[in-house]
Parts: sequence; C-alpha cells; structure tokens
Amino acid sequence: MPGYFAADSMVVRAMRQRVVGLSWGQRALVIGGLHPRLFVGIAQHTVHRVTPYTRLALTARLMETVFLGTKEEADQALAFTAKRHVPVAGTMEVPGGAAHPAGSPYSAADPGLMWWTAAFALDSVEFMYDALVRPLRPDEREELFDGFVTWAGLFGMPASAAPASYPDFRRRFDAWLASDEPYLVDEARLVGRHIAGTAGYHLPGGPPTSETLRTVVQGSLPAVVREHYGIPWSAAAERRWRAVRTASRLAHGRLSLLGPTPLLRGRSEHFYKVVQQGEQALVRRGGVSIPGVSDVRRA
Repeated sequence: MPGYFAADSMVVRAMRQRVVGLSWGQRALVIGGLHPRLFVGIAQHTVHRVTPYTRLALTARLMETVFLGTKEEADQALAFTAKRHVPVAGTMEVPGGAAHPAGSPYSAADPGLMWWTAAFALDSVEFMYDALVRPLRPDEREELFDGFVTWAGLFGMPASAAPASYPDFRRRFDAWLASDEPYLVDEARLVGRHIAGTAGYHLPGGPPTSETLRTVVQGSLPAVVREHYGIPWSAAAERRWRAVRTASRLAHGRLSLLGPTPLLRGRSEHFYKVVQQGEQALVRRGGVSIPGVSDVRRA
C-alpha cells in the first residue's frame, strides 16, 4: 500500500538511508535545543522526563512512519501525535534570552513553531545525507525541502508558515543560527550535551557504538553550536570525524555494486525500539539516563 510520499522522492530516499535515520534525530535535538520556546514548550509537557531517549526514539519512529509508512500507518502516527499535542500550550517558566523572556507563550499549534520543528529536522537530514552518503544536487535540495513542507502540512502546519523555497529556508536558518537569538536554558544544555555524547551514551552497543555516535553527532554540529554547549573539539576529533565521513561515503558509493543491503537501507524503527528497551532496562535497574534531568521530579 502506498504512502504519502513516492518511493523515488528525495525525502524517502534520504530517510531510508540507515546512517541518516540513526543520526539526524540527535543532531536535530541538540541544535533545536537552542530555540528556547520550542525546547521549553516540550520540556514543560513531556511525559518522558525519566526516559528522554525513549521520547527521542518515539519521535523518530513517528516521523519515519509518516515519511516511509503506508497511508494507514502514517494516519495512525499523525492521530497519535495530534492527541499528544493538544495539551502543549502555556508560557515559559524560565527565561530564554532577550527574544524569549519568561512568560513568553508557546503552543504546539503555533505555525511558526511547527515550522521550526520541521526546519531542525530538514537541516539535519540534509546535513547527514551530504556528509555520510553523498552531496545533494541543488534540485535534490529543493525536492527535499518540498518534502518536508508537505510533511509538516500533514501535522497541521499551514504552507504559509514555511519559507518560499530551499534557498530562502537556508538563508533564514543560517542567519538565525548566527544571530543572538539562539539561547540555552539550563535543562536544554544538560540534555543537549548528553545527547551529543559529552557524558557518554547509556545505550546498547557498548563503547564502539557510543564512540562512533559521539564522533558523528559532535562532528556534524556547526562550530557555533558546539560553542553554545561548551563541547570541546580537537584536531584529533576532527580527524576521526573526517575518517568516519569518508568511510561512510565510500561504502555508499559502492552500494550499486554490492546489491541489496538491508543493513544500510530501510526503516530504522527496529533500532529505535532497541534504544527504548535499553533505556527502560537501565531505569528498571535503578539507573538514570540524564543526571540532573531524568532524576528531577517536576511539581
């Protein structure tokens, strides 16, 4: 049964690449943490404070389902998300810099915030595809952008909330990132640094997996984002990131010669479930996913 997006569309081709599916979410969350209203709105309403990786994995599964699933699967994911978003509205309980003072309103139905959610995802999917698969052509970037506008529309965003074109999106996004508006509230700094690997991953796979994820996520971040979070980046770390990037591109360049490669292509929902199960097992053992966040109860 077909889905909302054609199998040969750029957005489906990008999301089906395993290296993209397993890495874009962490990067998007870290960069998105610099948008105070977006981060605080989610943080003040989340039911996954004790299990933040479970929330990240669930969000990735829902997004992937809308992109890669059948229309029936996508509609179920959209309905689930819409139900979860109903209570997400209020005002910021903490200050988020000059542009987002305490008391600033937020809502999951705010068209501007809906686009920012899509923008952080688009930016990270585009970057990870460029870095780990191959550089996109200009027409492919425009097609990827169009796919994300359509995707955000399925969640209820009016088309008018999106930039007019890919170049317009890129100009606006890059200008925002270089401006004085990005700001980290304390919780966003803790969550982002942990997701980026500064405190180690509490995920299945052991040290090799954790070290590779750390290199990919931190290496993919713009320097200004690492500066906001206080994430150190050495010449040795840059060499490791370039080596991973080169090896991944070479492997994907050979795919047409190697035939079907389910390990490198396809839906990543199974891997997301493994992340959830690993975190939940950690919590059952009395462990804490993100100290200072997961072990802090909100009134």
